[in-house]
Amino acid sequence: MHVLVTGGTGFIGRPLCRELVRAGHAVTAVTRDPSAAKARVDPAVRLVRWQGFRGPTQELATALAESEVVINLAGEPIAARRWTPQVKSDLRASREGTTSALVTACAKQSQRPVLLVSASAIGYYGPRGDEALTEESDSGSGFLASLCREWEGAARAAERLGVRVALLRIGVVLGRDGGALSKMLPAFKVGLGGRLGDGTQWMSWIHLEDLVRLFIFVMEQAPTGPVNATAPEPVTNTQFARTLGRVLHRPAWLPAPGFAVKLLVGEMAEELLLTGQRVTPARARTLGFHFRHTDLAGALQDLVGTR
Repeated sequence: MHVLVTGGTGFIGRPLCRELVRAGHAVTAVTRDPSAAKARVDPAVRLVRWQGFRGPTQELATALAESEVVINLAGEPIAARRWTPQVKSDLRASREGTTSALVTACAKQSQRPVLLVSASAIGYYGPRGDEALTEESDSGSGFLASLCREWEGAARAAERLGVRVALLRIGVVLGRDGGALSKMLPAFKVGLGGRLGDGTQWMSWIHLEDLVRLFIFVMEQAPTGPVNATAPEPVTNTQFARTLGRVLHRPAWLPAPGFAVKLLVGEMAEELLLTGQRVTPARARTLGFHFRHTDLAGALQDLVGTR
């Protein structure tokens, strides 16, 4: 198949494009700077320039006309900057705005993709304490929940064009070269890691390898609607910290008090770091997806473990 990937040069997009090529698909990655991205992606991936929500280009229109599937990963990192009003606006534009522009570009094509697989996040459910959450659970409150609803709504607009739409609600992605784990490792490697706040908040995680496999599985199975992209066994923040310390053979005894985290990053602390969601991948398992990494200790050992 011909597959177009927005965000194809990022933390998730690079390994996804690589695996799609290995599986025999023709892959086009959308990027702001093809020249800079060329060294970071598989040489078999074609690169197309696009400025996201600022509007489609002729290159993108041509690529869309050739593509049977679109995988939409576009979006600025959610935790890269303190959530000022301007940053919140940028986050919305990079997700809802870019996705809307993508669907608008699809609407202008006489030959449209059959399937849009669009990223979302488990922030859709909002802070929910110990409540067990599946794809049937309602959306919650807060900035992240509203952001995800708008993001998903923009993607679902493609359904009016006859395009099937699947939404992967992604949890905390664990990988070697980026994401949340790379931010935690420096402190944990020198024995200064520990829980955040009281540590009771849930972390619904997924190994990057499984996430890439799940994107391809959903692309091939073509279900519609939400699919939780999390491992089957979420853990609390305390359990995560202790497990990471054990894998690294380092103590994980130094907690970061909640008030200090709030002072450091503001509103983001309350929604992203000190609260969480206990999410399970009900639909993925019903559809027959097999997770390779179900145990956190094994996943961390695979990624950063010392022998």
